[in-house]
Amino acid sequence: MAAHSTTRALYGAYNGNLYQVRRSSDNTTREVGLLSAGGVANAATQDSFCAGTTCVITVVYDQSGHGNDMWYQGSAQVPGSSQSSPARATSESLTVGGSKAYSLYINPGNSYWRDGHLTGVPTGTQPEGMYMVTSGTHVNSGCCFDYGNSETTRKADAAGAMDSINFGTECWFGGCTGGGPWVQADLEWGLYPGGSQSWNPNQRALPNKYVTAMLKNNGTSRFALKGSNAQAGSLATMWDGALPSGYNPMKKQGAIVLGSGGDCV
Repeated sequence: MAAHSTTRALYGAYNGNLYQVRRSSDNTTREVGLLSAGGVANAATQDSFCAGTTCVITVVYDQSGHGNDMWYQGSAQVPGSSQSSPARATSESLTVGGSKAYSLYINPGNSYWRDGHLTGVPTGTQPEGMYMVTSGTHVNSGCCFDYGNSETTRKADAAGAMDSINFGTECWFGGCTGGGPWVQADLEWGLYPGGSQSWNPNQRALPNKYVTAMLKNNGTSRFALKGSNAQAGSLATMWDGALPSGYNPMKKQGAIVLGSGGDCV
């Protein structure tokens, strides 16, 4: 129901735009596409357009065909959030398949959002799964760096109103072992390392350069957390069991959030 990346196509046949940049010199925008269908971002488009000025990423396009594009909170498309701004477009470049690309480098105050409850994003008790490839070194202990299902109201509404991957060093309920960062579940009113407010001993820190983080939730009784070094090895299961008390059943609202918690911070 949604697929976002600033670095590459996530489908072999995809040949559309990945994201849009806006430059500060004249506030004009440019779409950044691919070198070829199914391939890597055409970073030269951004480099040429942003030469001699600064650029921000205003929107990350949905590659799934459902139209769930992620605009930055505070934009004309997602107004009303004075706490958010678009991420700088040139904070981090990397090499993907031998070609240069730019990551979506989230800092405090950068956040993206989409109300997708009418365009395929699960609501209520509907099951869903999600994953992201993110940095294991560019993290913090602030609340919250999330990607996943969130409130359409952009408020902290109730337990179970969110179903998002959280990745960072937050130790929400205390008792954590080590310093993280960890893959946890932001289910609203708490970041869960497992099925309760007690520390999950199967959790493991993932301080790798790139990390794969995964959350699955059947919407009524169970959820699972998985993660790994994105460049080597296999996924480890940190939790696969019952939802925490008070979160059964889920009350998902069907927005998508990236870079913040459900209440835009």
